[in-house]
Amino acid sequence: MRVYNFSPGPSALPVPVLERAASEMLDANGTGQSVMEMSHRSKDFKPIIEKTESLLRELMGIPSNYKTLFLQGGASLQFSMIPLNLAAGDLPGKGKKAAYIETGIWAEKAIKEASKYATVEVKASSKDKAYTYIPEAPSASDEAYYHITLNNTIVGTKWDKIPNTGSVPLVADISSCILSEPLDVSKFGILYAGAQKNLGPAGTTVVIIREDLIRKTPDWVPSMLRYDTHAGEGSMYNTPPCYGIYIIGLVLEWVKKLGGVDTIAKLNREKAALLYNYLDASKMFYSPVEKQFRSLMNIPFVTAEQDDAKKTELETRFVKEAAAERLINLAGHRLVGGMRASIYNAMSIDGVKALISFMEKFEK
Repeated sequence: MRVYNFSPGPSALPVPVLERAASEMLDANGTGQSVMEMSHRSKDFKPIIEKTESLLRELMGIPSNYKTLFLQGGASLQFSMIPLNLAAGDLPGKGKKAAYIETGIWAEKAIKEASKYATVEVKASSKDKAYTYIPEAPSASDEAYYHITLNNTIVGTKWDKIPNTGSVPLVADISSCILSEPLDVSKFGILYAGAQKNLGPAGTTVVIIREDLIRKTPDWVPSMLRYDTHAGEGSMYNTPPCYGIYIIGLVLEWVKKLGGVDTIAKLNREKAALLYNYLDASKMFYSPVEKQFRSLMNIPFVTAEQDDAKKTELETRFVKEAAAERLINLAGHRLVGGMRASIYNAMSIDGVKALISFMEKFEK
């Protein structure tokens, strides 16, 4: 019997996608082989990657002057690729200015990495209140780019409005919110996402980049870390993550069959409202995030217990007893503690209702 998996990533995949992949494990598209076995340059794989890209463009409304790349290295590698391609100087460590808004641990990591290649200015931060809100975004000036983390997986916040950065390219990590609700791609220079939350299995990273930002970078930047390398080869400069791309394609087909991103967004808002409404009424549990900035995808919650030892004991017991009820991966991130329910696109309303039912029973 399947569990309800509230993992922040790798996360649950839609059951119809898993069933389809299982049925095609030995014979994909009548080729007599698994996608895992296909040459990435074969006539058998070409329609798979082309269909996946076409569906992504359709569902996200990606304009024609943007390239869609399927890369490796996770969103974490993009923390380096972005400054290397947009702000690197003629010598390492002598880069152009780059603006960052610090809204969580992944934003911290992006800032730390970018500082190796660009002159980073942290224009605003919500660290003063444990990242429980999104700060006001100051205006852009003459930076090479302006970076935000659109949804903060660990602390459970999301931007309620997209900052207007004018002529400065806006770059966003959308790993934990891609396809969760409509997004105007044209407002961004680069969007990037690790697949392992809303798109597919770990190992594939989607990068959506405006064509004018695919520039010749300094010679010292390695070939594998250059957007022009991958854009020029259609994501096939080296062997791409073929099976991951195939699964992403199946997930996109599932999203389209459900009714597209608008339908998914409606379901996501309904799921999140159920859980937030329970938390707001509960005497034991609460959400530490300011209401205006609450994520639809990642919902951290803690107990109201004030004694630290008792609080830890209670939350540990909650996670253990929830797992016994087939509600798994509810522990909060190791750096912040508490609990967290990640309710990505593949999480059903029944799963959220089952969690709430358990929480009510635990509270009593």
